[in-house]
Amino acid sequence: MNRSFLHVFGVFLRLGLTSFGGPIAHLGYFRREFVLRRQWLDERAYADLVALCQFLPGPASSQVGFALGLSRRGLSTGLAAWLGFTLPSALLLLLFALLSTSFTGRLAGAAIHGLKIVAVAVVAQAVWGMARSLTPDLPRLGIAALAALLVSLVAGSFGQVVTIATGALMGLLVCRAGAAQPGAPLCVTVSRRLATLCLILFALPLAAGPLFSGTCHGIAVFHAFYRSGALVFGGGHVVLPLLSDAVVRPGWLSPETFLAGYGAAQAVPGPLFTISAYMGALLTTPPNGALGALLALVAIFLPGLLLVIGALPFWDSLRNRPGLQAAMRGINAAVVGILAAALYSPLWSNAITSWRDAALAAVSFALLVFAGLPSWIIVLGAAAVSSIMALSP
Repeated sequence: MNRSFLHVFGVFLRLGLTSFGGPIAHLGYFRREFVLRRQWLDERAYADLVALCQFLPGPASSQVGFALGLSRRGLSTGLAAWLGFTLPSALLLLLFALLSTSFTGRLAGAAIHGLKIVAVAVVAQAVWGMARSLTPDLPRLGIAALAALLVSLVAGSFGQVVTIATGALMGLLVCRAGAAQPGAPLCVTVSRRLATLCLILFALPLAAGPLFSGTCHGIAVFHAFYRSGALVFGGGHVVLPLLSDAVVRPGWLSPETFLAGYGAAQAVPGPLFTISAYMGALLTTPPNGALGALLALVAIFLPGLLLVIGALPFWDSLRNRPGLQAAMRGINAAVVGILAAALYSPLWSNAITSWRDAALAAVSFALLVFAGLPSWIIVLGAAAVSSIMALSP
């Protein structure tokens, strides 16, 4: 390994070990580290990278980190940045998955139930925050409501694609208010040949996956996680309904196991998409264990990284078009509706079984939103309270 790779890996490994708080917080950590402290790029260039990655489907904070790595020495340091930022949380969630199979008994069940309740509070916080910023007017509130209805009526990933496409169309029709905002030139240079190749590589698994998924369960698993990473707009908690459709609906993972992992993911630093390592490890049919974790982890992150490379040379000429910005306003509003629908099912319907569960979820939500406590503290507290409730008559 060259010195640049190791240097970038070390910098992002430290961030991967300490970056709690979700994708918005991650962007703040990156700004402090690479704009203010290391001065790898200036404020305008950083803001432009963030704008690009928020426009693309995939995990926005991981895509920004990958692009920052690309800005050093190209693809090798981009991969070093992604590995460093992703590895800590992926290993922690893999460890949780392997230990959870031997974590049994009344108290263990109660603690895991507490993790499921935390997942309700965390996603409710995400819906609250995203609704305030992405649906600030009546037209976008209407798009969000329509999206929630559509995704509830049309099940599966097809319903989510239809909902996002409908959000884009409605955005073009009713969200044209506001001028296009010009941005600074991008700070990362990628050749158009490499970008085009990456866009082709991005599209191939989406097109070929349905054709070959029936031939091998490993291919089916890869396609399910790849599709989830390729179709999620907004990153973070928005991946919840896609992953639920990918692994719970076909019976690869039980709803209880899925929600327990989602709760545990709130207690670790780094990107939320590393929950794929937990899910891949606990799949009911091989590949599972460490191999399943690696397969799921690579599959869910790969489309977002390919899109970053593929979009870089073309972003300057596209991003200032009013029609594209209007479509993105509609897509973002639709994302709020999709997440709101997921808050009810599978989250609330599987995690909240009594008034005490509802009260614990409400208190957790209030501590997250109004007290501003870190999510990992809420996770530990809810698991402890749920265990105490299990001992009480």
